[in-house]
Amino acid sequence: MHDISTPIKRFDFDDKVSGQAQYCADIKMPGMLYARTLRSERPRARITAISIPELPPDYYIVDQHDIPNQNVVPIVYDDQPFLARDVVNYIGEPILLVVGPDKATILQIIDSIQVQYEDLDPVLDIAAAESRAADFICGDKPWFVEYRYSKGDLAAAIAASHQCIEEQFETGCQEQLYLETQAVLAVYADERITVYGSIQCPYYITDALLNALGWPEERIRVVQLPTGGGFGGKEEFPSIPAVHAALAAIKSGRPVQLVYDRQEDIICSTKRHPAIIKYRSYLDQQGNVIGRQIEVKADGGAYAGLSSVVLQRMIFSANGVYNINNLEVHGRAYATNKVVSGAFRGFGGPQAFFAVEVHMENIARRLGQDPIEFKRRHFLHQGDTSSTGGLLRNDIILERIAAEVEDLSGYRSKLPAYSQADGKLRGLGCSFFFHGCGFTGSGEQDIIKAQVRLRKYPDERVEIFVSSTEIGQGVLTTLRKIVAQTLDIPVEQVTHNYPDTSSAPDSGPTVASRTIMIVGRLLADCAAEMKTRWQEPELDLHRDFQYPAELHWDKVKLDGNAYLDYSWGAQVVEAEVDPLTCSVEVTGIWAVYDIGTPIDRKIVQGQIEGGVVQGLGYGGMEVLEAIGGRLRQTNLTNYIIPTSMDFPTVHSRLIEDNPYPDGPFGARGLGELPLVGAAPALALAVQNAIGRKVKKIPLTPEYIMELMHSGDDDDQI
Repeated sequence: MHDISTPIKRFDFDDKVSGQAQYCADIKMPGMLYARTLRSERPRARITAISIPELPPDYYIVDQHDIPNQNVVPIVYDDQPFLARDVVNYIGEPILLVVGPDKATILQIIDSIQVQYEDLDPVLDIAAAESRAADFICGDKPWFVEYRYSKGDLAAAIAASHQCIEEQFETGCQEQLYLETQAVLAVYADERITVYGSIQCPYYITDALLNALGWPEERIRVVQLPTGGGFGGKEEFPSIPAVHAALAAIKSGRPVQLVYDRQEDIICSTKRHPAIIKYRSYLDQQGNVIGRQIEVKADGGAYAGLSSVVLQRMIFSANGVYNINNLEVHGRAYATNKVVSGAFRGFGGPQAFFAVEVHMENIARRLGQDPIEFKRRHFLHQGDTSSTGGLLRNDIILERIAAEVEDLSGYRSKLPAYSQADGKLRGLGCSFFFHGCGFTGSGEQDIIKAQVRLRKYPDERVEIFVSSTEIGQGVLTTLRKIVAQTLDIPVEQVTHNYPDTSSAPDSGPTVASRTIMIVGRLLADCAAEMKTRWQEPELDLHRDFQYPAELHWDKVKLDGNAYLDYSWGAQVVEAEVDPLTCSVEVTGIWAVYDIGTPIDRKIVQGQIEGGVVQGLGYGGMEVLEAIGGRLRQTNLTNYIIPTSMDFPTVHSRLIEDNPYPDGPFGARGLGELPLVGAAPALALAVQNAIGRKVKKIPLTPEYIMELMHSGDDDDQI
């Protein structure tokens, strides 16, 4: 019997691990063709003509006319084409594909194609979108979607308040920069299309193929290959290259491989939403926050994509871990002529928690109070309601988390010792945060409707069939452990392979820190039934997700339980700022989390370390700018991400005696939580080091220098 939290080796069925994996680009098939995409060079324009040279034998052009059904990507809103029609809305938008047997010849053909444009006036940022009187790029408004929700009586709180503190924060773009670029392989045979690829969500691609081809689902198969990272960038985006490759395979009758190079991948794939978040906090005479107005503006890029659900998570996170009983929150996702914003680990949470954590600390310092004690005074507790009015039924142990992170980091003992010794400015920053696990609201029931399948064979092997994908987070290990533990059998007896839609049911996308908590629980329930019927020689069991009866969600009013449950955390970052160069060195990182029961400690540790470093990169060094709609950073040389040498060891601790009742063995979601709290802790460390208010991220040396030389008294903390 294997203890649920003890690490196991992956693929240890014969106790041999080769250390090799065959990724999409490694696959070669007889007669295989390659594809390359011709992309827009304009941020906004009409296509007036396309001149294509005569093609050599065995070369093909694939464009919008090769789509037999609907030329629209099925995400939330039907506004983005698979291939441009007569208008392009961002630099990098796909227009057509060139397909053939030789890559060099394909590039020559691409270079010789002439596209004639009639340029249109682009919208390049939120301010420009708001100032337009007409000619919006997405209809009759400058935004794709708008939400409002409220709680309590803000007008009464304002009337009773003694002061109002108003601040605005900005966050930048971020590239997922998975090591393996977008890659798919399409095979058309026996009137059936099969797409293999580096993907997060096989059934998203199924839906995209259904939309584009208009075929019955039994003629469509999607298979995940070993995937070199995703971080959200392979959630919705691969639907586009998958359809492109499928169209090419159908037209040519040959297998078609479509693999992006790094520059193409950065230019055209989705990014984290830039955001502007404004707070008005109303305080009573004792310095308690009794009311708050929050305005959130997100840059959605050229098409709606997932902006609606990212914006929802952003506005539901914007009040942080604090119990403010009187709230008004307003959010919009604006349309701009830039690359589409989409899914990225944290999904709106990192932007919101940077803003609210810095804001809360600034209020405390303005009042002359200790920031951690001020935040503690406003913590949510069991029995309170969330910002959307949902009753928080389970125990919330933020007080313990705060005490643990102070102890782990030595926060109190370090503060008095800071000085400008060695010419360095030193500071500590502490953030508190949550991540709502699973899809927003009742989405798990109304939209996802997750299904799992568990099969027992006559030789007593057990196989897991789910669409949840392995993208580096260890799901091929953790789900096996959950099933083995429930069945009380060796984990080596449980098989779990990469998903194939011909055999795996739709368990929902591998997003939102939902896989262990939701899919894992369904598998545990399946395994529990299987255990009672173990004497049967063969079993094929299924389970469907059922929304908890005690929760409620009004998707019109945005009222109720926005998430099934929450994971909670705190992080402390210690930083030194060189006053001459304004460069930042992180000298200490400490973190404490409540994720319920950890399923595998090594995997948990890896997720914590990776998430924290990715979040520190977001807050401190990852610059992605668009000038005239064209990205300036398009490769690994000028888009800078953290390496193992950039940050010290992450010291972390788990609080394990607060299990989630509906999770497998008490587990909550983990994957996104460590990233969410990293940027605000770093921002506060830098702010406290330099004595100036940080209002935006990333914290580049140029921005820090600007702050340090600011003559505005309001910038002082």
